[in-house]
Amino acid sequence: MTVSIKGRWRKRSFEDSWSGYLFMTPTILIASIFLILPIIFAVVLAFQKVQLLGEVSYRFTGLKNFVRMAQDDRVWIALKNTAQYVAVVVPIQTVLALALALILNSQIKGRSWFRVAFFLPTVTSSAVLTLIFMWIYNSNGLLNNLLSLVHLPTYNWLGDPAVALKGIMIMNIWSTAPLFMVIYLAALQDIPDSLYEAATLDGASRWEKLLHITIPFLQPVTFFVVVMGIIGTFQLFDQSYIFSAGSGGPNDSTLTIVLLIYQYAFKSLDMGYALALTLMLAAILMISTIIQRTIFKEERLD
Repeated sequence: MTVSIKGRWRKRSFEDSWSGYLFMTPTILIASIFLILPIIFAVVLAFQKVQLLGEVSYRFTGLKNFVRMAQDDRVWIALKNTAQYVAVVVPIQTVLALALALILNSQIKGRSWFRVAFFLPTVTSSAVLTLIFMWIYNSNGLLNNLLSLVHLPTYNWLGDPAVALKGIMIMNIWSTAPLFMVIYLAALQDIPDSLYEAATLDGASRWEKLLHITIPFLQPVTFFVVVMGIIGTFQLFDQSYIFSAGSGGPNDSTLTIVLLIYQYAFKSLDMGYALALTLMLAAILMISTIIQRTIFKEERLD
């Protein structure tokens, strides 16, 4: 009797599994055609010399694309610019997003209006924001006029290699921090009020509540915000492209990895080398995510 029940249970489990896979078939096919197969094809092409002009041809070159990458000065410039951009933007936008969320989570007047006002840059087109900031950064633009009013030095924000990338940093911090602010705001409202009430009875100050209750409870959200921030900043393209008209100038000061991939893929038509650069970028993002996951996990254990 027991064997019969087990047999029927296994048969039903098998049938349920196949029914589930049957319903998932359209999704699996779409993912395979438009995601998995292109990724595999891209990895294969990264080890080949691809000829796109005239008759399309492929020639296996082994690791030549990757050796060339290590010897390419523009790759190192793009890596340096991108790393500098990530190192500045991610911490500032994370701290700013948390600070704005804490302010808007408090009982201040007009906080609903402030939430809408702060979130507007996030829903605005990146290209439109870039054009607006190009007008602000113009030599006779709003920013230099304001700096002149308070007797501070003005800059050629669009043409000076020393400040061009910093202009993009300011713009992206201003436009992306509100998105993470909303994420933090939702997480703050999930923290039980009883914890703050108990801490108040114990005589804890606002600073102690922030350090010992708020920040520890927000740790999973902070991990998500930092990972998404790093992925987003490493993929900087449209602002740099519009600022420099696709050149990465002035003097390659706004050249990023993704912009360099675009130049090799669609201007030089060196698709194999561009895909090798793409694999390098994917490896960097995977390694950084693993490192962050390890760090946050160790902090949770502590």
